[in-house]
Amino acid sequence: MPKTARAIRQLPPSTIATLEKLGADLAVARLRRKESLKTWAKRLGITVPTLLRLEAGDPGVSIGIVATALWLIRRDGELAHLAAPEHDQGAIELDVRQAMELGRARARASAEVRITAGQERT
Repeated sequence: MPKTARAIRQLPPSTIATLEKLGADLAVARLRRKESLKTWAKRLGITVPTLLRLEAGDPGVSIGIVATALWLIRRDGELAHLAAPEHDQGAIELDVRQAMELGRARARASAEVRITAGQERT
């Protein structure tokens, strides 16, 4: 079985729901613009069946197609912020934990130096 299929099978339910909402939102955007499936697919450079998969939230649709669909509705600029380091909460929390551990280690080392210095004076 291809790796992609295994990765798709392992998607978290919340991610599947998000992709389905994105697909539905893209369908609404197309309909609000009064574009047919055929016309929208042509503008995206894809087939109608692929467009239907996109609008259904199929996780197998390439990110390039998703990005092009977002470009068509002038929302592709958001892609630049999705994984921006300043919004990576997991990494930020890790940085904070590491900083706290470093602070505790330095405090212990400083205390040991003070204790050692005090013992040498006596």
